[in-house]
Amino acid sequence: MESILKPLRDGESVLDLSPRSTVSGGVEDVYGEDRATEDQLVTPWTFSVASGYSLLRDPQYNKGLAFTEKERDAHYLCGLLPPTVITQQLQEKKLMKSIREYQVPLQKYMAMMDLQERNERLFYKLLIDNVEELLPVVYTPTVGEACQKYGSIFRRPQGLYISLKEKGKILEVLKNWPERSIQVIVVTDGERILGLGDLGCQGMGIPVGKLALYTALGGVRPSACLPVTIDVGTNNEKLLNDEFYIGLRQKRATGKEYYDLLHEFMCAVKQNYGEKVLVQFEDFANHNAFELLAKYGTTHLVFNDDIQGTASVVLAGVVAALKLIGGILADHTFLFLGAGEVKHQFF
Repeated sequence: MESILKPLRDGESVLDLSPRSTVSGGVEDVYGEDRATEDQLVTPWTFSVASGYSLLRDPQYNKGLAFTEKERDAHYLCGLLPPTVITQQLQEKKLMKSIREYQVPLQKYMAMMDLQERNERLFYKLLIDNVEELLPVVYTPTVGEACQKYGSIFRRPQGLYISLKEKGKILEVLKNWPERSIQVIVVTDGERILGLGDLGCQGMGIPVGKLALYTALGGVRPSACLPVTIDVGTNNEKLLNDEFYIGLRQKRATGKEYYDLLHEFMCAVKQNYGEKVLVQFEDFANHNAFELLAKYGTTHLVFNDDIQGTASVVLAGVVAALKLIGGILADHTFLFLGAGEVKHQFF
């Protein structure tokens, strides 16, 4: 059964929600979960409200010891938790103390991922309130090491994995994801993860981390975000020989086989989630990144952060600098250091 409790504000109880916003079947479709577009209905699913033991293992709604006594009575939690009630603020204080005791950044990363998997609201509370300290933990630079060792530290799957084995049935795979109202998809094929090269299926850490920032910094609700890894193999011999590698053990597919799989994915995304879903291409190799952006830029809502995002931020910085040093862009000479895609967008 799938839980669709409406996300709660601090201090709000699931008991305060209207039944119309929590139960499907002829009632208000609060999040548009029964439709992919405004004029195209999809088959409605059966929903139920999580309670008891299941509620404590649902990261989206679990509050741990922050459940009040009234909530514990109403949701069959009595006896499943210690008798004390601890506020979210005190939970945050305890967890930050624990995370700061770790000396190795990867240990902090794993602690944060474990938290995200058991108490989502507390994870984002920590990240929002301590963004300068925790941003380098959940994303760069620590996420790079996490991707390199993803197979070894893998505990619970995050995001959606679509491999060559799913060719011809990607739409069915998308329907396996529990959330129906997806607004943002971050997808990678793992070929150019940060400056680390081809990490294959283990590149999943990038979409997961990026979407955590969408929520913490951009305010997009977590249930509207979908991390995706397209697994077409890897040319990384070290990974292919690693007994803990979690992806396809084959050389990376190219040419028609590769683009056919990506095309099926893009078509399935629009069919399942509608035309307004945003697809962000992340850490694709240059030869595929520009091709995909050009191909789907007119048919889908897409962008490539490595190309367009980086270029726009750099350009904004340069334009802002002109207010201090004067003149126009043509009056100055710019040095580009490194091999990132930003230089292609300018020239």
